[in-house]
Amino acid sequence: MKSLLFLFLTSLFLGLLNVSLFATEKPNIVFILADDQGFGDVTALNPEGKIPTPHIDRIAREGMAFLDAHTSSSVCTPTRYSVLTGRYHWRTHLQKGVLGGFSPPLIAEDRLTVAGFLKDQGYHTACIGKWHLGFDWPLKGGGTADDEGDFSGGFKGGWNVDYTAPIQNGPVDVGFDHFWGISASLDMPPYVYIDDRVPTEPATVEKAFHRKGPSAESFEAVNVLPDFTREAVRYIGERAAPAKNGTPFFLYFPLNAPHTPIVPSKEWLGKSGINLYADFTMQVDWTVGEVLKALEENGLAENTLIVFTTDNGCSPQAKFPELEAAGHDPSYIYRGHKADIYEGGHRVPFVVRWPGKIEPGTTSDQLVGQLDLLATCADILDAEIPETAGEDSVSFLPALLGEATEPIRDHLISQSINGSFAIRDGRWKLALCPGSGGWSEPRPGRFDPTGMPEFQLYDLSTDPGETNNLAEANPERVERMKARLAELIERGRSTPGPDLENDVEIVMVKPVPVPKKKKN
Repeated sequence: MKSLLFLFLTSLFLGLLNVSLFATEKPNIVFILADDQGFGDVTALNPEGKIPTPHIDRIAREGMAFLDAHTSSSVCTPTRYSVLTGRYHWRTHLQKGVLGGFSPPLIAEDRLTVAGFLKDQGYHTACIGKWHLGFDWPLKGGGTADDEGDFSGGFKGGWNVDYTAPIQNGPVDVGFDHFWGISASLDMPPYVYIDDRVPTEPATVEKAFHRKGPSAESFEAVNVLPDFTREAVRYIGERAAPAKNGTPFFLYFPLNAPHTPIVPSKEWLGKSGINLYADFTMQVDWTVGEVLKALEENGLAENTLIVFTTDNGCSPQAKFPELEAAGHDPSYIYRGHKADIYEGGHRVPFVVRWPGKIEPGTTSDQLVGQLDLLATCADILDAEIPETAGEDSVSFLPALLGEATEPIRDHLISQSINGSFAIRDGRWKLALCPGSGGWSEPRPGRFDPTGMPEFQLYDLSTDPGETNNLAEANPERVERMKARLAELIERGRSTPGPDLENDVEIVMVKPVPVPKKKKN
């Protein structure tokens, strides 16, 4: 009897040991997404940069920097959708612009997210920071904000919301075990922190961090980045506790900064010697440093894959003339900025560290998209993604491991704020609009497109600044790339698998707005 008990206990111990070993083989994953920070705002990528980013640079120094990484959009909500779903945002009803603070959810209830996928693989999942993908806000007397009308503008009816009742269809309904953050950009009400489903303090006063709206009495914009940082550090420490040991975690950490309102903390004011945006960007780097320190102090650094990237290029609210006067270009050598179809709008920093897996100090010229996170996680875990999920996501794990001998992607699609499309084909980029599609010149609605080429074709290998439009000289290439884009739109996916349906009909070539004629 004793021998049988010994064998049983030995078997049980070995089984538990195997489970523990298997769990520790799964890396923790931390994905930091800064808000409105340009490619040139990371000194590891921009040797001429004047804003110090030592902690982000450290990730690049100890890992890999991707030099041709892109968002799916040059503004924030669509980028966030694509990151979390592995699906292009324009397959949804969001065909231009962004959501507001009271907008209904963009992620469908049955849509698999990175968080949901990793949760199924045994991960604890958390989102700490700026959500900006919509909620169903509860109303006083019952119902939700969407029942009362269109909240896409984000500000109507905020006082009808019951800030003490549970929010529905937010992060904790799409795969996250925990959420602590704000509903949208820091310049959009409501100005409240949300813990899982309920604001930590109800909105009882009106404040304006650019836009007026309901706010918690204690909420101040200047405290948001430090508060997010504190919560992320707390979460990492909690996951390292002995009771959690062996359970991997996924931390999606979307920051509010350096987006407007540009409000660096007191200790960061004037640090850059340039302007407030530069100060705030340095504070973002400090936040990254606090995450790195928390991983190290909790013994988690060696088994954690950490990514730093941004949701789009730098906004002109950063005051480009002041930055340029100091010799700093937030877009580096690339044309345009936030909102644009040009590279400055959607080519972003993307640096990854994974000790023991990624060779330190390496760079990659592979074309990658942030929406490739889902497929990459599946590849790391040797797990399958359902055919109806992650339909535009491609694994970049071979690039991380230094094993890619061929291009991982032969195409990638991006959009500007007005929904104008661009598609990459190797070194070639075709933009299906005559101007920026965004906020830089030629700005839609402010120039007359008469006589201008309808499309723009650039060879980025020789013209990264997109100064020489080759569309008229290469009509066959333009038609081939247009046909490829049309095919990828029509199929409902851009990866192998069965054709799927887009949520709405997609208009590939948008009408070009023209300036209104001035009245005499």
